[in-house]
Amino acid sequence: MISRISFLLAAALFCAAAGAAQTTPLNVKTGEWESTMTNETTGQMPIPQEMLDKMTPEQRAKMEAIMKARGMQGPRTTINKHCVKKEDLDKPFANENKACKQTVLTSSAAKQEIHMECEVGGGKQVGTLKLEAPDSSTVKGLMQMTASNGGRTMNVNSIFSAKWLGPACTESDK
Repeated sequence: MISRISFLLAAALFCAAAGAAQTTPLNVKTGEWESTMTNETTGQMPIPQEMLDKMTPEQRAKMEAIMKARGMQGPRTTINKHCVKKEDLDKPFANENKACKQTVLTSSAAKQEIHMECEVGGGKQVGTLKLEAPDSSTVKGLMQMTASNGGRTMNVNSIFSAKWLGPACTESDK
């Protein structure tokens, strides 16, 4: 559960940050890409107090035990294939989340750094995404995020790399 939620939070930050206004698209090829992302999560899940209040003591204890066990597993790595189209580069993710403020710190065809702050459901998420495209077939980066809510704070650190596989996307990636 923790790895899934931390991945979702990381993905949300990445998507929102990648969609930040006034960025220069990275100079990368379109087509099929394979990405490897390693996430490490520390701290407590930022669950709103009202959600916790609705749980029975048994449900809460079980959830906390699962989260603690998952946190002790250390970094988790996932590998995915996805299709990158020209419109993805021109207008990445088109995220219009009004609860988030993105600040472009650096933007060029080879590097991007974006800071983001969100306030959603009484919680706050703050993070930085750094991307680097050393060539048109390779992207690497890191993301650091802190999410807090209800007196609980969770840190997510992600390192990722992506490599271009070819101009044609497989049917499952489209």
